[in-house]
Amino acid sequence: MKLFPSRKPYRKGYLAVGDGHELFYALYGNPKGSPVLFVHGGPGGGCGKHAYQYFNPKLFNILTIDQRGAGKSRPFSGMRANTTQKLVQDLHKFLKFLKIRKTFVFGGSWGSCLSLCYAIKYPETVLGMVLRGIYLGSRYENDYSLKGYGRTHFPEVWERFVSFVPKGRNPSKFYWKMMNSKNPKIARKYCYEWAMYEGNMLHLEYNPEKTAKDYRGRWFIPLARFEAKYLMNDCFLPKDYILKNCHKIQHIPCSIVHGRYDFVCTPEMAYVLHKNLPKSKLFFVTAGHAVSDPAVRDALMREIHLMRRKIK
Repeated sequence: MKLFPSRKPYRKGYLAVGDGHELFYALYGNPKGSPVLFVHGGPGGGCGKHAYQYFNPKLFNILTIDQRGAGKSRPFSGMRANTTQKLVQDLHKFLKFLKIRKTFVFGGSWGSCLSLCYAIKYPETVLGMVLRGIYLGSRYENDYSLKGYGRTHFPEVWERFVSFVPKGRNPSKFYWKMMNSKNPKIARKYCYEWAMYEGNMLHLEYNPEKTAKDYRGRWFIPLARFEAKYLMNDCFLPKDYILKNCHKIQHIPCSIVHGRYDFVCTPEMAYVLHKNLPKSKLFFVTAGHAVSDPAVRDALMREIHLMRRKIK
């Protein structure tokens, strides 16, 4: 399937949510269509330029919003009061601001975690979920990430990542310190290397030259800083929070799409979530972690269309 053509939003602006944060939002498609909330990844990734293109603009009212400190939200890379609980509240404030009572939710990677946390907190507002690259914010997953998840299949990527760390130092803690350096050049360098480490493992096909082109500009700075902050704090969630609260969202239709060769978020967690949501549908596809991998993209576009047709 091809993405739907690019277009301008029919409405955009900033929403003040407290704690000094103003979140950038943009609405696309049909204002009278079925609402679908796009929950971006990262944390800190921002919605990006293709977020709305997975949905038929004639059928969907596509709601995109950059989370605290991410994308075009202000202040850029703002760390203050930036926790999972705050982001969940922000999504609810966004829907209330738009006077939308019920919506489909579409989220991938960190966005799948935040989508599930939102649904657990506000199940009455969720019509259905289409989730990709499942991440549940658990200590098990965070240890997998922080202790070098890529070294077995991407040894050269891991080697580069740790080459910037003094011998004997904990890589994630050292990167965290350097990413928050008062020297902007040092901070940027370590943010870039953190982002490139993950970026080089996103796709089914390894292409470091393309990854380097994708990580231009400064958008990756909050991505790197927020990922480190959230991972080292277990996403500010109690132990196994999502799995222990799946009973609250059993009734919500849910389609799960996960790349069989995803080395960023493990297929195991998609399977575990599916087992805890027995009415959900699980699709393992021949792909990596990236939403742009064709098999992932096709499955997501198919599932959101089928879910809308079934529930509208």
